[in-house]
Amino acid sequence: MSPLSVIPVPGYGCEDVVVGTDGAVFTGTADGSLWRIDPDGSIRHVAHTGGRPLGIELHPDGGLLVCDASRGLLRVDPATGVVESVASEVDGRAMLFCNNAAIAGDGTVWFSDSSTRFGLDRWKAEMAVDTRTGRLLRRSPDGAVSTVLDGLSFANGVALAIDESFVVVAETGARRLTRHWLTGARAGTHDLLVDDLPGYPDNISRGSDGLIWVALAGPRDPIVEAIRRAPGPVRRGVTLIPARLQPGARQSIHVQAYDDSGRLVHDCDLPATGPAYSMVTGVREHHGTVWLGSVEQPAVASFRL
Repeated sequence: MSPLSVIPVPGYGCEDVVVGTDGAVFTGTADGSLWRIDPDGSIRHVAHTGGRPLGIELHPDGGLLVCDASRGLLRVDPATGVVESVASEVDGRAMLFCNNAAIAGDGTVWFSDSSTRFGLDRWKAEMAVDTRTGRLLRRSPDGAVSTVLDGLSFANGVALAIDESFVVVAETGARRLTRHWLTGARAGTHDLLVDDLPGYPDNISRGSDGLIWVALAGPRDPIVEAIRRAPGPVRRGVTLIPARLQPGARQSIHVQAYDDSGRLVHDCDLPATGPAYSMVTGVREHHGTVWLGSVEQPAVASFRL
């Protein structure tokens, strides 16, 4: 692997990354902005969602599909900056934590809502309390939104099988990738693609190499694991501790890639670069270059395999 290259962005919290057909990289920041990084390194502001953009996907019509934590699914035209709502409610209730998505060939959107109790601003409370109210949702081409899986432990990244025979959703709290079958004899059932990950999975994506890439926001933490095993009152009590006293994520730059059978193909565990880069929450492989996003950094990063 090549050394890590870090590209500063004029905004904090580049949570996810996606690579356009022309090689440009898009990311979103905490102030609601979407940015385009051209292959020559120039950066320009393309839109403002009015919320907090998280997962970003290329829309089949040439735009961007953005999971906005507070506003839901949005379609953004990076050429004009026009932002349109695609889905904001499930069963008449607004989503609290729209997170990541994948788009099928027929236009179906599979996406995650991390919690029905806590929003992005209280993601640590969701990790501690473990409400298991995360959901995998489906938006059909006619616009109807339905719940496919619920009871998930901090539903996060979403990716489809190459042949679209299943969809995978990352459960950050449970450190696993859950697979829901869409076709064949197992259609309508779910199992595990990967269990007992060495860290907490955030966004996942299908790379140009055909693999499912997984961003591990931090390594498995004994303190976090102990809190999650504690009785309910203890877990709820942890959420009352002032943020400055709560344990922070251990610094790391760790991404993995799996094939559709769940076999580990790449395990890229790079040395954290202190304040310059750590806590990877987004990953996108594009023709041998692995692009990284971080909810804690005002920058994206990349390295060559």
